[in-house]
Amino acid sequence: MPHILKKTGYSLLVLLGVVLLIFLMFQAFGDPARLVAGQTGDKRTMDNIRKDLYLDQPKWKQFFYYLNDISPLGFHSADDIEKKKLRGFFLGNKIKICLKLPYLGRSYQTKKEVGSILMDALPGTMVLAITAMLFACITGIFLGVMAAVKKDSWLDHTAVLSSIAGISAPSFFMAIIIAYLFAVILHPYTGLTLTGSLFEIDEVTGEKYLQLKNLVLPAFTLGIRPLAIITQLTRSSMLDVLGQDYIRTAYAKGLSQRQVIFRHALPNALNPVITAITGWFAELLAGAFFVEYIFGWKGVGKTTVDALEKLDYPVVTGAVLFSACIFILINFTADYLYRKADPRITR
Repeated sequence: MPHILKKTGYSLLVLLGVVLLIFLMFQAFGDPARLVAGQTGDKRTMDNIRKDLYLDQPKWKQFFYYLNDISPLGFHSADDIEKKKLRGFFLGNKIKICLKLPYLGRSYQTKKEVGSILMDALPGTMVLAITAMLFACITGIFLGVMAAVKKDSWLDHTAVLSSIAGISAPSFFMAIIIAYLFAVILHPYTGLTLTGSLFEIDEVTGEKYLQLKNLVLPAFTLGIRPLAIITQLTRSSMLDVLGQDYIRTAYAKGLSQRQVIFRHALPNALNPVITAITGWFAELLAGAFFVEYIFGWKGVGKTTVDALEKLDYPVVTGAVLFSACIFILINFTADYLYRKADPRITR
């Protein structure tokens, strides 16, 4: 329990730091009222927009208003609740205490709530990240185990060299190479396209249909780096475990090599791999920004880059805050799984 409280306190401090950086970044973007109203907006319109966005208040008040909006626990007037369409539980008369969904503002371009825009894009990113991680885990653990069992063989050397190359190559570079190779040069054989999302709309009927083939290239590209890390970690951890006394005892009892490796050695070698998997899942969500944009995959990354091109800063800042929350949540999950996998950890 003390560990959970300490971890929660650190996470809140990190989140507060992210919010402060987002606020300062928002201040550096220029006049938001001009971005909302456009170049033809008159003075009255501009003044009303500044009032709605609290831009007529001192900077410290603007920060606390922003913090009040994005916090799950806040204080809002009835008019504020109605105008922002806040959802949650409200208690009080004139000023209500609210337990609510965070309010991230509205898009300058579409006027939609940023939260709804990100939630619409999130499934695409999650499907891409989970598929890439499953590919990396299954392939990486298998290659790592084979490389450790066949130490100093051609399989071992190939796995090590390939993993070094995979770690060294950035996702955006690999995305360009893989897209050009498989979607342009080898397109007649692979049938894969350069861009596309999980669901596409038929231009004639207007119906959505599933296109799993569009998932192949972005998931493969996104999974290369974690695949390389998992292969290296599994190999080194397996080599340590295979040298332990209980492994030799298991062989002395007459157990087969498959039983020793998969029943006794591998479960004890997975602790660092579990940490890498959970940590790299967070990295995948960050790396997906480049991969989604290059492959035209509809997700949080592509939505954020498109918003940045259009100077739609509420969507950009909302996506940064959203990503920070996901990182913190995954960090909690990694810590929990690591403790479950190794009960000796008490701090």
